[in-house]
Amino acid sequence: MTKFADIKGFVFDLDGVITDTSVLHGTAWHQLADYLGVAWSKELADGLKGISRMDSLEMILKAGGKENDYTPEQKVELAAKKNTNYVAEVDKMTPANILPGMKAFLDDIRDKGYLLSLASASKNAPRVLAKLELTDYFPEIVDPASLKHGKPDPEIYTKGAQLLNLDPAQCVGLEDAAAGVQAINAAGETSLGIGDATELGAADMVFADTSLVTLANIEKHMA
Repeated sequence: MTKFADIKGFVFDLDGVITDTSVLHGTAWHQLADYLGVAWSKELADGLKGISRMDSLEMILKAGGKENDYTPEQKVELAAKKNTNYVAEVDKMTPANILPGMKAFLDDIRDKGYLLSLASASKNAPRVLAKLELTDYFPEIVDPASLKHGKPDPEIYTKGAQLLNLDPAQCVGLEDAAAGVQAINAAGETSLGIGDATELGAADMVFADTSLVTLANIEKHMA
């Protein structure tokens, strides 16, 4: 087990760790469903979590019995329309959308000389950081377009450490999803899960919510 004293950097996921954009994705899909004349439901909303944009679109079309109504080209246009809706929601974000305790944690680790990078699969991550006024905290961001594999493959976290010129063993990765924790572990980094301890049982440490993520608590877990 890596010792706390060996840690030199932190590699962050974005959604569910720094802010919660899943609500915005939900709003954007709801808007598209309304446009398509498909009834929105909690079941449909829950089914879209964590799946790709095109798969989400197919699920909405299927729910409305419209899966054969559009050509592949039209489906690409509909997915782009959803992204336009989403970006409009992102543009309403402010620093008030940073999850509890996370700004204080970012300030603390930066002030103490730790290095930070962002490992988000979202192409909109730089835009989200700008709205949260956190761009300066993350000079190093993994470019999702450069990745060949998605989580739970370790590639995104391996690159997050490489951008900091650190060995993965010198990094803590922060995640709110089981696939992300798997990716951190496979990259050889210390995994910090935020959320349900049962779901994130593979993590080296789990905190119930972001407000508990502090250097003092991490040190306790790694001691």
